[in-house]
Amino acid sequence: MNAGNAARSLPDGGPPSPVDWSVAASTAQRLIRSGPTVPRAEADAVVRELRDMTGTAELHVRELTHLGHGLPLHEGQVVDRHGWVRAASEGLALLTEGAMPATLPGPLAGVLAGTAGVQAGMVLAFLSSRVLGQYDPFGGGGRLLLVAPNIVAARQAMDVPASDFSMWVCLHEVTHRLQFTAVPWLRGYFSSQVGQLLSVMDDTAVGAFNRIPEMVRSARDRLKTVRPAEGPTALMELIQSPEQRAVLDRLVALSTLLEGHADHVMDAVGPVVVPSVATLRTRFTARRKGGGVLDRVLRAVLGVEAKIRQYAEGAAFTRHVVDAVGMHGFNEVWTSPETLPSRAEIADPDAWLRRVRP
Repeated sequence: MNAGNAARSLPDGGPPSPVDWSVAASTAQRLIRSGPTVPRAEADAVVRELRDMTGTAELHVRELTHLGHGLPLHEGQVVDRHGWVRAASEGLALLTEGAMPATLPGPLAGVLAGTAGVQAGMVLAFLSSRVLGQYDPFGGGGRLLLVAPNIVAARQAMDVPASDFSMWVCLHEVTHRLQFTAVPWLRGYFSSQVGQLLSVMDDTAVGAFNRIPEMVRSARDRLKTVRPAEGPTALMELIQSPEQRAVLDRLVALSTLLEGHADHVMDAVGPVVVPSVATLRTRFTARRKGGGVLDRVLRAVLGVEAKIRQYAEGAAFTRHVVDAVGMHGFNEVWTSPETLPSRAEIADPDAWLRRVRP
């Protein structure tokens, strides 16, 4: 499916999105920075290794998590930064199509959609050099993407064993794939929550992309005063109505659970599978916190800093529950939407245990 076609039309004939995702994709493609320079033979070897590793990684994750036994094994797709942008824009178009309100009818709506597309493209370009991989449950019927140049660049920057790091990344991403393929209701629930959030977005939220310079200044000022333990607030946290905030809290809790569970798994598989796992975790955690002032401001505006906190908070929740009731007990989170932890319970896993396993 072409990203532009996905962005501007709906199978059921619904309204177009106020974000033109074809413009977003083309804008990002022009702004993408080049990746690391490596010999062609080495690049080909990295691609083959990553593709082959995904099946092995998923078998390890299935054994640890007790999820997905009997499901077919599929290779991951290894892409470059341009390929990731194409896939991400298509997935976002499919996820958001028809859910976001059109602010104005007629030709002016198309102009605004194009403007929002340019802004979204700038965001995609920024992220394209940072994303190591992702599982997209919507695009292509569900696909696991590994961004080879970013994996190579991160491995070189951290000076860690290549195969260990590739396997470590694969473990994280195939955990996400299992979360969505082994839990049948999760994809629909996630989509419905995003739809609820976007359907109640007001003009302030829809126009947020046009106020990015103002938000950059606000984020910069906040970074000067925020307490280290508190961390910067995501952009979405700053522009929500009370109704939106309730939906956002559910999405943040779910995202924190998914990311933390994957982070726990990639470490818990252990040194038999990834011999240098302790070194990888130490250096990778330091890398997540790094970056210059401009990079940190942009990450705060885009919510990347908040997402980094999610890894630690979600992993702590997972670790606490697994220690208390074992992996089978933890897996009760996947029973239904009602057994998912709330945002408050992520920070207080004993509260979740009291509610779900009294």
